[in-house]
Amino acid sequence: MINRVVLNGTSYFGRGSRSKLGEELKKRGYQKVLFVTDANLMNTNTAQYVTDILDREGITYFVYMNIKPNPTVKNVQDGLMLAQISNVDSIVAVGGGSVIDTAKAISIIMTNPEHTAVTSLDGAVETRNQGLPLFALPTTAGTAAEVTMNYVITDEVNMRKMVCIDVHDVPVCAIIDPDLMDGMPQQLAASTGMDALTHAMEGYITKAGWLIPDMFHINAMALIYKNLAKAANDKDPIAIEKMAYAQYIAGMGFSNVGLGIVHSMAHSLGAFFDTPHGVANALLLPHVMKFNGQVCPDLFRNMGRAFNLDMDNLSDEAAVDKVVEAIADLSKSLGIPQTLREIGIPEEMLPALAQQAINDVCTPGNPREVTVDDLIEIYKEAY
Repeated sequence: MINRVVLNGTSYFGRGSRSKLGEELKKRGYQKVLFVTDANLMNTNTAQYVTDILDREGITYFVYMNIKPNPTVKNVQDGLMLAQISNVDSIVAVGGGSVIDTAKAISIIMTNPEHTAVTSLDGAVETRNQGLPLFALPTTAGTAAEVTMNYVITDEVNMRKMVCIDVHDVPVCAIIDPDLMDGMPQQLAASTGMDALTHAMEGYITKAGWLIPDMFHINAMALIYKNLAKAANDKDPIAIEKMAYAQYIAGMGFSNVGLGIVHSMAHSLGAFFDTPHGVANALLLPHVMKFNGQVCPDLFRNMGRAFNLDMDNLSDEAAVDKVVEAIADLSKSLGIPQTLREIGIPEEMLPALAQQAINDVCTPGNPREVTVDDLIEIYKEAY
């Protein structure tokens, strides 16, 4: 079997590593940057940490910050228009997954004008050209958008999330600076951290799993389980740094093997109800893991050991239950909603959510075959 791994060409890690941005831009000859972020970050010191570097290096930049938490086709179109009018030669994205995903779509269309219709990027699309050079600095420890070949854009007209997969969208340079993550509110740190855990767990049990991504996923799980509560609840600076690395490590894995129905079902919630992605994943994760445990209990034993749980002398069912209970307890300790009713999802919408989820690009990677009825039952269990 032939396996492929696609990662960044260059990445920097550690507090203060944002200082490398100016050097990386200048040595590549870039002088006109589309600076993609969001309004909240522009109103705090977080974005300024990076714009100060651009100012100091004399690099011209044009700010685009009109981005929703679940970015839309219109968000991409508006940013693309600014990039084209400004004739930029590169993009710097400072933000969470919504910001970096929007920047990826803009990057791809800038060099592949035949895809000006954003909806044409849905799915695994083989674009012709590498995207406009993108430098990504994440401010959340969750999506790992700075290292993956995936991005998600909401098609508001058709009320669906497009999961776009393209090797040409991977940022040329990722800078993982925990200083940019210190200011995350507790709820954001909690939900994005559970998103990273979902990436690691789903990526580990996906049908396409193999040695190298498995190594990434197991290590990411261990780091997240140990550090997430301390990072989100206690604002422990060492734990925040560990989470910054853990989410990137998970991204190296899942980007190259895909995900499963936690993400399929979460995408439906985001498309219909604008549910924050990390919250949707965290809420669904225990229920889906219980469902999937029937076909891969040995992998659950390995996940439990990554959590430092005693997995010896357990039946298959008990091993699965122990892991499911551990992740549910972690989610509760973070104050994340535990039911769909709690976040205002109408019960009568569950069949429609399931119908959309069954057609999601993540569904084929799930280790257990699934039907629409299965998805409805899982949604009901989470309700």
